[in-house]
Amino acid sequence: MGFRFFRRMQIAPGVRLNFSKTGISPSIGVRGARMTLGRKGARTTVGIPGTGLFYTDVAGTKSRGGRSGAGAVSPPAAGHKLDLGFFGRLFTPKPERAFVDGCKAYVAGDEAKAAEELARAAHLADAAFLAGFLALGANRLDAAERLLRKAASKHTSLGDLFAKYGLAVELALPITEFVVAHIRPCRRGALLGLAEIYQMRNRLEEALDCLEEIRRDAPDDIIVKLSVAELLLEAAPDDRETAKEVVALVGEVDNDSTAHAALMLFKAQALRTLGLHTAARDVLTAASRKKKDRDEELLLAVRYERACVYEDLGQKANARREFEKLYASDPSFEDVAERLGV
Repeated sequence: MGFRFFRRMQIAPGVRLNFSKTGISPSIGVRGARMTLGRKGARTTVGIPGTGLFYTDVAGTKSRGGRSGAGAVSPPAAGHKLDLGFFGRLFTPKPERAFVDGCKAYVAGDEAKAAEELARAAHLADAAFLAGFLALGANRLDAAERLLRKAASKHTSLGDLFAKYGLAVELALPITEFVVAHIRPCRRGALLGLAEIYQMRNRLEEALDCLEEIRRDAPDDIIVKLSVAELLLEAAPDDRETAKEVVALVGEVDNDSTAHAALMLFKAQALRTLGLHTAARDVLTAASRKKKDRDEELLLAVRYERACVYEDLGQKANARREFEKLYASDPSFEDVAERLGV
């Protein structure tokens, strides 16, 4: 996958304005969902918060070209076409008009009206997709599950209406504590949303089923691997068979980004469960070598895990050194203060 670097600014928790030459678009979200409607082509981005590292695949048209360097970029649309006019509304099917009105309401910041209008067109894939994530953001999980299931079942037409009206939709989903995936309207996006819903409801087996569906299409997708590894360890943190599954899932991984480092942390936790403490230490050491463009909380978590592994190995001096460095960085991290007796 190609990567590019850029910075974003958030003006308040859950609220962000995106400025560009074509205008301002709202980006509003909470844990579970963030949406951005703009005038450029649909953009798929895998992002790592705090680093400026994003994977982006812009797909404003149906065509799929090659990808190079910073990633493929399709030509932007000239602008959105949500103002149908009298004759446009006259000849546009009623459900499609409801979709357009829902998008207009969302761009205007009226999420309640947007949800109401989109519900009238929920049999359309893009309407179900957008309405599903609006419901997820509002914590209406029953509606979100129903709508995203419908969107996933109609995945072959996902993105068609957004492209027709020159709209881009970007959704940000927290994949792990350290990594956020930014996705466009597609089957993968709908399944990731469903996996998030099931995880929020502690229906971990169903969440894993959704992620495994994605893995069948993209077995090497690091974001999906992260999601699966996290869910497996959450479901059975001390189970040896689960640990073996996580180690096999991760395989060989280099510390190329925060996402890779997070995957290395999960692998080390699984190795530790299996009693392979030296191997766990080596993986954690590799995960901690690169600090530039890495999430600070992740680096602390890696250091904490390595300190615990040193304890497992009977290397008390090394363990204490790691805990002291942790305490100097963040005295409230985990149980470091208690371990140090301060």
